[in-house]
Amino acid sequence: MAKKGEARSRITLKCAECGEENFRTEKNKKNTTDRLELNKFCPRCKKTTLHKESK
Repeated sequence: MAKKGEARSRITLKCAECGEENFRTEKNKKNTTDRLELNKFCPRCKKTTLHKESK
């Protein structure tokens, strides 16, 4: 969790197809208020899929 006064926090990216949590990254919550969605390679599906920010 981000410390008080800090905008950046760690998030987990989850594959939209198989549901596996593959990646951890940081985002600035002040600049990016909506959920992050990126196309990343999923080793379980063995292809590039949409990864969404999980809680």
